[in-house]
Amino acid sequence: MPVQVLLNIFIGFLWMLLQDKWSFPSFFAGYLVGIIILFFMRRYFNKSFYLGTFLSILKLLYVFMKELVSSTVLVLKQVTRRKINVQPGVFALKTDLNGDWEIPILALLLSLTPGSVVLEISPDNKTFFIHAMDMKESKQSIIKSKSRFEKAIKEVTR
Repeated sequence: MPVQVLLNIFIGFLWMLLQDKWSFPSFFAGYLVGIIILFFMRRYFNKSFYLGTFLSILKLLYVFMKELVSSTVLVLKQVTRRKINVQPGVFALKTDLNGDWEIPILALLLSLTPGSVVLEISPDNKTFFIHAMDMKESKQSIIKSKSRFEKAIKEVTR
């Protein structure tokens, strides 16, 4: 993927040189031409076309922002009640992700959502131990978030 991005930037600069216009619009036009050229040459690269990965990263950011907002609303509901009636607890959550990038990314995304903290990851990297602010409501929310995050992370890394 980095080779494709660098090659696309090179095509953009080459286009700018051939147009004899040193401006951003000229570079951007060349960059778009480079995307088209690289799209038709994608079968010669050993990796998939880089714009697909870029779109998967944007989808992961969208999923994270959506989960962040929904978990923030859940925590606000719990905190602004007249009588706070939460039952905190720790539970184990299995994952089917593997790899040096996938496990830490999932742990960070789960910890960044309000109401949950990843306390520990098992030595085999298959189980997260998560502290939830309210076991009744937060546990189901975290399980749904985990499945959405796993799907988006797999699209980016595989």
